[in-house]
Amino acid sequence: MSNPFRYFNSSPEVIRLVVMMYVRYPLSLRNVEDLLAERGIDISHETVRFWWNRFGPMFAAEIRKRRVAHMRAYPQWRWHLDEVFVKVNGKLCYLWRAVDHEGEVLEAVVTARRDEAAALKLLKRIMKKYGRPQSIVTDRLRAYSAAMKEIGATDRHEVGGRLNNRAENSHRPFRRRERAMQRFRSMKTLQKFSSIVVAGT
Repeated sequence: MSNPFRYFNSSPEVIRLVVMMYVRYPLSLRNVEDLLAERGIDISHETVRFWWNRFGPMFAAEIRKRRVAHMRAYPQWRWHLDEVFVKVNGKLCYLWRAVDHEGEVLEAVVTARRDEAAALKLLKRIMKKYGRPQSIVTDRLRAYSAAMKEIGATDRHEVGGRLNNRAENSHRPFRRRERAMQRFRSMKTLQKFSSIVVAGT
């Protein structure tokens, strides 16, 4: 396999550090530039942008592969599913997230609608990766019940307000990150960033 870093003057370690700083913490591109400058690393905010676009998905895929292999070795007790609205160019779309019983974010999916098809998309994606849990906790959105019925998992479905606090709390870091980025310009960018953040946090 060819070396993806061969045309870059900076070391792979520095590139990984820069990308993960931007992904893990609620920092703007210029914040990352300033923090690196304090540590003697002279990199512009445009370079930070280029690196996270170029290498973010690659780093996320590596982390996700290790995580899936690890989690498949242990029983999945309970998942928590939830959705929040996100504005993209003034239009509402929805970010769906699945969290395990320890608060680990398993998957994030962006959709234009908040319906059965969207809930089904999230469920199928996480079950393909991790198998089936013993129970799945959601809020009272009817789309979840319909999706559970579609995949034959109604016996595993739990509905309740406080039961799903773990999923709702998992959105808070994303909201802080969203403010630092000053919103998203497209659903594609939102999906890309959410997928990388899921792996990197």
